[in-house]
Amino acid sequence: MSTLTHPETKSSAVPATENSAEQNALMFEYSSAADPVSSGSVPAIPYAEFAADLYATGPSRIIPLDLSKALKSAAPASTPSLAASFLRIEAGDTLETSANSTSELFYVICGSGVSNVGDREIRWSQGDFFTLPGSTARHRAQETSALYWVNDQPLLDYLGVQRSHPRFAPAHYTRSELTKALEQAANDPQAATRSRVSLILGNPGCMQTMTVTHVLWAMYGLIEPNTRQLPHRHQSVALDLIIDAKPGCYTLVGTELGSDGHIKNPTRVDWKSGAAFVTPPGYWHEHRNESGERAYLTPIQDAGLHTYLRTLDITFYKDDD
Repeated sequence: MSTLTHPETKSSAVPATENSAEQNALMFEYSSAADPVSSGSVPAIPYAEFAADLYATGPSRIIPLDLSKALKSAAPASTPSLAASFLRIEAGDTLETSANSTSELFYVICGSGVSNVGDREIRWSQGDFFTLPGSTARHRAQETSALYWVNDQPLLDYLGVQRSHPRFAPAHYTRSELTKALEQAANDPQAATRSRVSLILGNPGCMQTMTVTHVLWAMYGLIEPNTRQLPHRHQSVALDLIIDAKPGCYTLVGTELGSDGHIKNPTRVDWKSGAAFVTPPGYWHEHRNESGERAYLTPIQDAGLHTYLRTLDITFYKDDD
């Protein structure tokens, strides 16, 4: 028999298969269930930092950047839809990665080596990115290496599905080509009028969303010395990796933006090369470089999915002065 109930009275301990179809038919009064995030039923995405010390020493291993407890996720997750990890691979060692995912992105923090996926081989070195469409890969380090790995297994876990077929072909973005393209963007006469000097990585299989995979979005960008990127926000979660930065580079994050274009009561995140942090969705954030030298970062988001769903809702503060 159906019962009108409040969400807090619903028990998830008994599998639906043990109840009759009628017993599984719950009904919630609208005002108590219309916004599960505000009520706490769906937990907010926390701000978090992950230091480079996590992979600086020790044996070859995968180091999950796991926020599953805070997210009420049954498996390791860094955001509701993405899992990020650091990989440490000692020289001569081989480390295997495998995920039930449709999108994987790797960034080589340091070192060099080769990754084998089936009969495909990708030779990588420091500063390279490469993407895989969900796979089992074997990574062999020629010298002690560290990689940053992001995949969308938490999304598939939530949907209760298994990867069926590749949605795009693997891609390898070399440091030399990235550097050349980024310099072209920085030297463009219009660069000073743009909100940032950055590249958005793409793939021929994801031209509709213009993203690195159909789920993931990745940017490779620089911040010139003594500059401020004006605040912006979006509904995708950002997994930010600091590639290279000197003291004096930082991000300000907060929920409200004042009429003067400054974030109210911001949290300051000081950048450290090789560290990562999570920027929750909908938060205003801005990047500043007061170091006197160029700084480089790469945010990775589930913005490919949000773009396809038309829910990204990206907003930039514009300084009219």
